[in-house]
Amino acid sequence: MKIVGVIPARYGSKRFPGKPLVKILGKPMIEWVIRGALDSDLLSDVILATDSEKIREVGEKLEVKSILTPQEIPTGTDRVWLVARNIKPDIVVNIQGDEPLINGKLIDSVVNTLISDPKADMCTPVYVEYRQNEDINRVKVVVDLNDYALYFSRKSIPHYSNPHERKYLIHIGIYAYRFHALERFVNSPPTPLELAENLEQLRALQLGMKIKIAYHDKPIVPVDTPADLSLVEHILSTTEN
Repeated sequence: MKIVGVIPARYGSKRFPGKPLVKILGKPMIEWVIRGALDSDLLSDVILATDSEKIREVGEKLEVKSILTPQEIPTGTDRVWLVARNIKPDIVVNIQGDEPLINGKLIDSVVNTLISDPKADMCTPVYVEYRQNEDINRVKVVVDLNDYALYFSRKSIPHYSNPHERKYLIHIGIYAYRFHALERFVNSPPTPLELAENLEQLRALQLGMKIKIAYHDKPIVPVDTPADLSLVEHILSTTEN
């Protein structure tokens, strides 16, 4: 089985320009992501897909295949597809370029969860929090009794009548797709719920695709804003030591 990891990294972020190159403990953020992906035992290959020559150079220094893609590509998933469509692997793993805490163990868990469930079109991971989190950059998930996603939201869901029963599933930014599922996804227009919440994964749900949820044992914090950097640095420095 051919399993390829693609890291989409866009320099021209509106909220945080140049984000993939911001330094975390002296290394560009994208380097942490690449090293985490290379730690996977299941990925046949890791490919960096970016709109920036400077970001591409980081990948080249780490001896990772690095491809320059057009700046006008609308989303990271479209950038992943631009690479994957020429390779046609069995499984494509979208490893987002603003997830410096991603590691090989997590990637392999997501891939194995997808492989073990032939009904699933794709798989994505979560971790559990027991407090309400209203940060709109931390996406919440509700699942059915078979651990398929029912809905993703930037709001805190579900609502608990009894506050002592709170348990929230917080989404982690990595997706494993079966190749034909990714092809169907990118060739479908954005759906109403996707546009309402600005969450791509809602397109998959509105298309009737089955998203299996994998569970991770600790938080994986993305860098959505400059304020996230200090928390990520603290976690990495603790891990490194």
